[in-house]
Amino acid sequence: MPMTSILRFVIGKFVRIATLLIALCLFSFLLLRYSPIDPVQAYVGVDMLNVGPEQRAKIAEYWGLNKPPLEQFASWGYAVLHGNFGTSMIFRRPVLAVIGERFAASVALMGTAWLVSGIAGFTLGVIAGMRRNTWVDHLVKWYCYTLASTPTFWLGLLFLMVFAVWLGWFPVGMGVPAGVLAQNVTLADRLQHLILPALTLSVLGVANVALHTRQKLLDVLQSDYALFARARGETGFTLFWRHGLRNVALPAITLQLASFSELFGGAVLAEQVFSYPGLGQTIVEAGLRGDVPLLLGIAIFSALFVFSGNLLADIFYRLIDPRITEEAAV
Repeated sequence: MPMTSILRFVIGKFVRIATLLIALCLFSFLLLRYSPIDPVQAYVGVDMLNVGPEQRAKIAEYWGLNKPPLEQFASWGYAVLHGNFGTSMIFRRPVLAVIGERFAASVALMGTAWLVSGIAGFTLGVIAGMRRNTWVDHLVKWYCYTLASTPTFWLGLLFLMVFAVWLGWFPVGMGVPAGVLAQNVTLADRLQHLILPALTLSVLGVANVALHTRQKLLDVLQSDYALFARARGETGFTLFWRHGLRNVALPAITLQLASFSELFGGAVLAEQVFSYPGLGQTIVEAGLRGDVPLLLGIAIFSALFVFSGNLLADIFYRLIDPRITEEAAV
């Protein structure tokens, strides 16, 4: 595919994401602004009874909450265009600093789950496709169909109850051991707290890749060139390695790249269940406590994260399959 065509495609995508970001931020702001949550009351917290009306008015003025909604949004948007995402009302720190810190924990969680689910899903799909209509194929399909209808929070609670409470193999929650200084936390401690939430996301992420790979492999095995290869004596792993791997691996990789939105949505629920200090838990806390700058900053960041996955998937597929045109994508 010509580079000029890819460049036009990327520019068009960026125009769309810019429009999407504006609409997303405005919608999120209005939802939070007209929700029953009082940002000043959430900011004061347990000292609510000790804070009088004058102090509440000063707090609202300090954070700009006394201005009309459109003026608040315009002021925030002007600051964002100049690289200033504001200060979090919850953490009393710059929004970008909070997002950077929490996203580092989420990257470890989502990256591990993304890699494990992709490898496991591809392997199960290949096994089911090569053993079509056997007990192995039926078992893989049952497993995938069951996972496709399983809520993330329910599976997380189940793993928490079995492996953390009953068996005691893993900690109950959080990202590091409680009561341990940051400089004393080891890599082994972090990995131990990462396993259960990553396992939850990995197990749920297997289904789509496995079923898609199985169907693609079945189509390849029923093609004319596969039948000709069988006639020449190629069977089993040799047939898959020479004629099936390339045809099923590339679509599986593309599908996995496009799963960033599902991965991020699942991470929000998993982090809540396991009290994992990532970006998902932060966005829930920001919404419940009316932290407008932090919530809008995370909304922008999460939209860009999902957009990046979809963009990589589209570019990757166009590079490996030139038959896909811009008109077909539209």
